[in-house]
Amino acid sequence: MRDGVCRQGFPAPRDANVRRVMLAQRSRNTAPEMALRRTLHALGFRYRVNLPLPGMRRRRSDLTFVRWRTVVFVQGCFWHACPQHMLAPVHNAEWWREKFEGNVRRDADTDTRLVRMGWVPLRIWEHEVIDAAVGKVVRALGEQGHPRALRILGAAAPTSV
Repeated sequence: MRDGVCRQGFPAPRDANVRRVMLAQRSRNTAPEMALRRTLHALGFRYRVNLPLPGMRRRRSDLTFVRWRTVVFVQGCFWHACPQHMLAPVHNAEWWREKFEGNVRRDADTDTRLVRMGWVPLRIWEHEVIDAAVGKVVRALGEQGHPRALRILGAAAPTSV
């Protein structure tokens, strides 16, 4: 941290407590991420965890289905400015606003780059019901031709008489 600016142009936190809290924040193996991973694994899906994104070495996905070119990000409502649950801190409000806006811009840039490279990015909010989140992932993998996802989706489709 030099001259009050963190990496990627974000302003440095103005007090030591904020910095300590941010450093202690888990970036992987969070409870929502683990629930999604356990459920997908139980369904027979295999994936890579915390893999650097292609062409973006400092950015990582929570789950990567390499062969199917699909990445999953499990986003926290606070850090990624969830439109439903975001409550911005009042103390040092301008700094936090810049921080959240930067996170949202970075997420959009990541998605744009991945799509340009032919990858499918999925964003799952931490508040989503696990069955809905698993359904999103299975549908996306089915669209990519994943055989297990296609079997699951085929079994879920109603049969015509």
